[in-house]
Amino acid sequence: MSIRRILIANRGEIAIRIIRTCRELGIETVLAASDADRDSLPARLADRTICIGPARPADSYLKVETIVQAALGARVDAIHPGYGFLSERPELARLCARHGVAFIGPTAAQIEAVADKLQARSAAQAAGIPVVPGAAVDSIDSAVSVARRIGSPLLVKAVGGGGGRGMKRVEGLAELPHAMALAASEAGAAFGDARVYLERFVTGGRHIEVQVLGDGAGRVIHLGERDCSVQRRYQKLVEEAPAPGLSEPLRQRLQESAVRFAERLSYRGAGTVEFLLDEQNAFYFLEMNARIQVEHPVTEAVTGVDLVAEQIAIAGGAGLRLGQSDIHRRGCAIECRVNAEDPSRDFCPSPGLVTDVSWPTGPGIRVDTHIAAGSHVSPYYDSLMAKVIAHGPDRPTALQRMQEAIAATRVTGVTTNLPFHALVLGEPRFRAGAVDTEFVTQLLGVSAVRVESATRG
Repeated sequence: MSIRRILIANRGEIAIRIIRTCRELGIETVLAASDADRDSLPARLADRTICIGPARPADSYLKVETIVQAALGARVDAIHPGYGFLSERPELARLCARHGVAFIGPTAAQIEAVADKLQARSAAQAAGIPVVPGAAVDSIDSAVSVARRIGSPLLVKAVGGGGGRGMKRVEGLAELPHAMALAASEAGAAFGDARVYLERFVTGGRHIEVQVLGDGAGRVIHLGERDCSVQRRYQKLVEEAPAPGLSEPLRQRLQESAVRFAERLSYRGAGTVEFLLDEQNAFYFLEMNARIQVEHPVTEAVTGVDLVAEQIAIAGGAGLRLGQSDIHRRGCAIECRVNAEDPSRDFCPSPGLVTDVSWPTGPGIRVDTHIAAGSHVSPYYDSLMAKVIAHGPDRPTALQRMQEAIAATRVTGVTTNLPFHALVLGEPRFRAGAVDTEFVTQLLGVSAVRVESATRG
């Protein structure tokens, strides 16, 4: 089918990112915006904006029927869900199919297959990919039995979870009942599914993910891997491509495992297969994200491939326009997420009016943002203001460009995490490419005063 008009069921920087590619492709854009976002920068850039409800996401961005009715009323050919909100809700993909609107993403069945973490673990094992030792639990007694078998520390994880919600670290058996109750409560409230399972916590682990594209008929390619180990409370903060310090055989095994997993699903569209790499360079399947990722620009920077354009082409029936031999990675790219939050106050959100802003420019610098002077950072949504991406012919050049870009960024009116990024980029462990998922916790433990003074300075 020919896609001539797309409804964007999202907001913020990802909405502008999709609009940019649509303009280049000559595709008309219709933005589904809440009342709070009617005067936002994405609303001004879209060809048309439809108000879908009040500011609260549950009354607007998360209403599947409202989104589809807006699409039908605007006579669009397709819906792009971006990330977050409804991007991994099978109900939206299913309703789109029922009404003849292309869903720019995987099928409802594929979303369901990877949304259930236990199903995804089983699929990975069937594809010959190792998983972190663990098992489903349905009672304290079964949890204690599993915990004794796999050892501690361990993680209680939500079966239908994501984004760190419904995930609790447990150091010993005495903590297990409380952690399970808390994780189940969080998971039930966030995902409508209170089931949890246990996994062994891998100390010193690195979070490595592989970007894939599939045509929905069994053909899959990868666009390389990213390192996402700089994270706080399971939320990613800094990402880079390629992952530093991997041997080529290990890199290839990770990439091949991701492709094999996606092939097993006959996956359609863009997706990310995530792995945990331990200190002995053994890797384990974690999960698959069935959508475009926040950190996709670093992959675009090193491959030159517009992932949103490929998503649209696949959804329109063109299949994969690229073969594996067409993918060539050049240099290194690093992304820092600039959030409206205060590092000196445990990263507390800092909503409000942005009175002035100056984003960096220069060789290799890309900024994906929806924030300009006069923009409002709403308390109703994620605090992400921008993504600053630095690309260079090698990692030292990309690092230097990123440091200069962060130093040149100016935001007034709200507090940001820019001082935290400056701290990370200057740390010897990060500069050496030798960080794991506990790096931020360790860094903040010894550097709280430095973060606070930099924030107040």
